[in-house]
Amino acid sequence: MSYNLLKGKRGIIFGALDANSIAWKTAERVHEEGGKFVLTNAPIALRMGTINELAEKTNSEVIPADATSIEDLENLVAKATEILGGKIDFVLHSIGMSVNVRKGNHYTNQNYDFTHKGWDISAGSFHKTMQVLYQKDAMNEWGSIIALTYMASQRVFPDYNDMADNKAYLESIARSFGYFFGRDKKVRVNTISQSPTPTTAGQGVKGFDGFISYADKMSPLGNATALDCANYTVAMFSDLTKRVTLQNLYNDGGFSNMGVSDGVMEAFVEGK
Repeated sequence: MSYNLLKGKRGIIFGALDANSIAWKTAERVHEEGGKFVLTNAPIALRMGTINELAEKTNSEVIPADATSIEDLENLVAKATEILGGKIDFVLHSIGMSVNVRKGNHYTNQNYDFTHKGWDISAGSFHKTMQVLYQKDAMNEWGSIIALTYMASQRVFPDYNDMADNKAYLESIARSFGYFFGRDKKVRVNTISQSPTPTTAGQGVKGFDGFISYADKMSPLGNATALDCANYTVAMFSDLTKRVTLQNLYNDGGFSNMGVSDGVMEAFVEGK
């Protein structure tokens, strides 16, 4: 159901790799709510994914950009404002990658070149994106910037590896840059801490199926789906949330406030 919450609004969506991704679902919902946007991802990700199908479905254009490159980001912002016909109202940063995880390096045995690369992609790119938007004065007042994060930024999930550090840094960037964006441009910046979701990227984490099952048993409302996250993001892009900023917003079925649940205790006692 559409309420035209984003009618007349323009934006940039990072990270729509394939139909399993939260960014993909968000793009579909933004389109349904009347928003217009450009899609972007790194050139190598564009070759691996099926983003052109999404672009056709949502009447959008795809602009390749390495989010760790200031030059690429400046080109992205310039082209986006030209294509969309004005300043930006919303941005979704849905990017995350750990080379250490992909290479099977344990948290206690990191390759620090990999660590830096993963940090730059997963967190540093968020600062770079906002810096370009801020310096180019490319955002409309009361615009909204969202980055996706995960509870491992706050609590220990051993197999999440250095991605946990990346997400903690990402959340800090949102608060710190969000202050300046709010004070100077009247733009709000928030992160959404999503339930473990079976995206292509997430499934690369060791024991991810266990994460999903455990979180579902712990959460009184069960895990939030990719579509749930897309709907939450649409609400955060809309004018209904104009003064929500500097927040880490949990979309996790209540998991973040749980100590233990009956379901988890029953599974433990039964050895399941």
